[in-house]
Amino acid sequence: MRPASFDELCERLAHDRDTMPKRLAQTATYMVGHPDEVAFGTAATIAEAAGVQPSTLVRFAKAIGFDGFSDLQTLFRERLRDRNQSYEVRLNALEHSREGDEGRLLLNGFIAAGHDSLARLEQDFDSAAFERASALLARAATIYLCARRRAFPPLIQMRYAFAKLGIRSEICGSINGIDEDLLSIATPQDAAILISFLPYSDQTIAMARQLKQQGVPIVAISDSPLSPLVPLSEVCFQLTEADFAGFRTLAAAITLAMALTVAVADKRLRHAPES
Repeated sequence: MRPASFDELCERLAHDRDTMPKRLAQTATYMVGHPDEVAFGTAATIAEAAGVQPSTLVRFAKAIGFDGFSDLQTLFRERLRDRNQSYEVRLNALEHSREGDEGRLLLNGFIAAGHDSLARLEQDFDSAAFERASALLARAATIYLCARRRAFPPLIQMRYAFAKLGIRSEICGSINGIDEDLLSIATPQDAAILISFLPYSDQTIAMARQLKQQGVPIVAISDSPLSPLVPLSEVCFQLTEADFAGFRTLAAAITLAMALTVAVADKRLRHAPES
């Protein structure tokens, strides 16, 4: 059965990827990580970027229920159209649904979304992965914090907390344009935290590749097994953020980020040499 939306497509691919032939799995990973390019590219340019043959795109589309690649590409274009219209549409939806205390309705909606996000975080929490991530970060001389766009706020909180806890960190993804230079001094004795959600930031993925080439261990926070951060990281947490009227909170991401920060400080304290 063919997916009816981009979100359904991502869920389908995340479920089926491990059983897909190698080239189809490679195609799935590229498409989920670069949906805008898939929406507007030609079969030739997309295939070249994904590292596969154009015929693989057709095989991939038919394997998941579409008539061909053009049929699949329509799904990506619809996603982009919906995203471009989304803020006006979301605000209009709120306008039509307002009754009574408007402020309280808005607040309650976001509180409910936050509760849902945190409940999913608790339900899906991987204690072993959290232990590996916090231990890895606790050993680091410097922790590099990398993100863009809506994934950036959790890093601000981590940077502030690390500074208060006496842990050296560097934040990347700012407007000063020196991220590549800053990351170039990172070594395998350091570590990095990278955060990216759909649509994945090309800058964040580029930073992850640079760090990987330099042997710097990475802890990632993302939203899908198909995230391009998964193969680049030692540990990748996959979060599901609920939304209210199409507006997503960062409740789960910020909570996980703070838990990691405090766990790192606790490990350092417990393993510090006695004076």
